[in-house]
Amino acid sequence: MRNQLLTLVSILVRCGMIPAPDSSRFSTTMMLLGRLDGRLQNSPATDIFLARARLDGAAALAGLAGVPIDVRSLQEWIAGRCPPPRASEGLNDPISVSAVFHFALSRDEDTRDPVLQATLNMLRSVLDDRVEVEKYGREDLAHFGPLWRTLREIADMPYPRPDLMTIAHRVIELMRVTHEAPGDGPQVLALDGRSLDLPPRPRDRNWLVATALPRMLHRAGITMQVIPSLILLPKLMPPTSADLVKMMERALRKAVDAGLRDLDRIERQAAGIQANIHATKRSRAPLLSRLQIAYPGLQPKAVARLLDVSPQGARKLLAAIEHQRRSTST
Repeated sequence: MRNQLLTLVSILVRCGMIPAPDSSRFSTTMMLLGRLDGRLQNSPATDIFLARARLDGAAALAGLAGVPIDVRSLQEWIAGRCPPPRASEGLNDPISVSAVFHFALSRDEDTRDPVLQATLNMLRSVLDDRVEVEKYGREDLAHFGPLWRTLREIADMPYPRPDLMTIAHRVIELMRVTHEAPGDGPQVLALDGRSLDLPPRPRDRNWLVATALPRMLHRAGITMQVIPSLILLPKLMPPTSADLVKMMERALRKAVDAGLRDLDRIERQAAGIQANIHATKRSRAPLLSRLQIAYPGLQPKAVARLLDVSPQGARKLLAAIEHQRRSTST
């Protein structure tokens, strides 16, 4: 993998796709991405990492969409502690968080990656984003749904080369589609019977393109799998493809550095579960402990639905895990 990345970088430099002075920084970024991508192929904590990366990516998308939230707010919603973030106080938000979250998850619905599909199924058994968006963001679903499907079809088209410049060109193509999309200006009936079309309410659609970016990196052959946290687009797009490549490279380096740190921490936590939780082979406690790394604070109702146990059994499992944690910490 490392030799392949170095070869790719040298080809890009010779073709003029990457300025030579930046090649060292870019090659380092690509090698770190290859390290993260490679480790995820065999890590015992890949499922936990992808679950958390999905939340990191959704939080980044929400910020781009104009509804900034943090990962903890998503975790509390998933755990069953509260409604979607900003559901009550964000009455003037340009879009609901539930809609952003739904589009982020729907990106992976047809994935062939068994681990990514399993984490999606697991999450939807705790919190079904399709039900939540119908409840909290039906208007957003109707407004953005057709455009999102069009963008995803274009994003999935073949890529001529596995490089960021190719991705940048596709991003600009997708941005053009979002700008050409019809508005949603309301019609108002005047007192004299005339029908007036008001200007559409401005809605930033950059986040829709950013939603597809992890999938685009995979489809182009830059990553071996979809890594949901690789949301590399800025809120304000630069004027040229070359400038966009530089911005994506910086964002990629930041995301990969954070991903490697998260994977190290998650692997240590997962190893601690195996060492500290003493349970029978049929016990659900180890599985629940792993899930709590991604979704801390799971409530008994969510645990019962997730593990297909009774509410009483869920409370016993949570109590047993908490007892084990206190025993090992003392």
